[in-house]
Amino acid sequence: MAVDEAPVNVGDGWDNDDGAAARAADKSGQGVVVAFGRSMKMLRLRTGMERAEFSKQLGYTASSVASFEQGRRIPPPRTIDRADEVLDAGGLLTVWKEQVERAQYPAFFQGMAALEKEAVELLSYNMPVLNGLLQTEEYMRALLAMRRPPLDEETIEQRVAARLARHSIFDRRPAPFLSFVLDESLLRRPYGGRAVLRGQLEHLLLTGRKRNVEIQVMPLDREDNAGVNGPFTVVTRKDGKQFVYTEARGIGSLETDPEQGVLAAALYGIIRSQALSPRESTEFIEGLLGSL
Repeated sequence: MAVDEAPVNVGDGWDNDDGAAARAADKSGQGVVVAFGRSMKMLRLRTGMERAEFSKQLGYTASSVASFEQGRRIPPPRTIDRADEVLDAGGLLTVWKEQVERAQYPAFFQGMAALEKEAVELLSYNMPVLNGLLQTEEYMRALLAMRRPPLDEETIEQRVAARLARHSIFDRRPAPFLSFVLDESLLRRPYGGRAVLRGQLEHLLLTGRKRNVEIQVMPLDREDNAGVNGPFTVVTRKDGKQFVYTEARGIGSLETDPEQGVLAAALYGIIRSQALSPRESTEFIEGLLGSL
């Protein structure tokens, strides 16, 4: 998905639990996943290996591998590498890795996912739910479980795996600068129960200790909040180009206009100045955690 062109409509919000448009977009990469699965099955059959043995060597159950082969579940990159090795495929499976990785995201989010991997700086104002980069697995599952109509288990597993894969941004070298301003309200909502909220707050404290990460809280009692128009994320690539991902009423867009990038970054600066400092925010989150 090209990100240097005109503004791109990206459909419903990914982090805010996408809806009807996203469900249609989810199908766009299905052909790639099915083709990969068939290729893996053909290579397995060519070697004469039974699915049970193949599953054991991959570290999955036979039913999980069947889901991979039938295109009902998307394997992570490390699994593709391992499958290529086990089947002595000589790269016939790893050549699919980039396409399969893109397919794990709805079509509307693929551009943003690619930008996250190239970011040298990411600035994100969060409400009414946390940015997927900050979500614990339990928090993710709680959000997905609230969807109506309910999602099937394989879809939930796929979306959880996709969001967890995005967390690799925290381990990249050189490390990008990551800044998050969190509306206080989302730190108090017990999605999934008190235990899930407790784990999420602990995760925020641990993440905030990373040298390249700053987490700030926008208190509810602030009389001024420049972020009243909703959540947004500004991503800067190493070539200096900035992109803005915004969501409003379930509709998201990836904005590529340089002027909009500059304005959004300036707006984020104002929001940061109105929020608690990183140190104050840590103390605030610790206080919330202590009250649970």
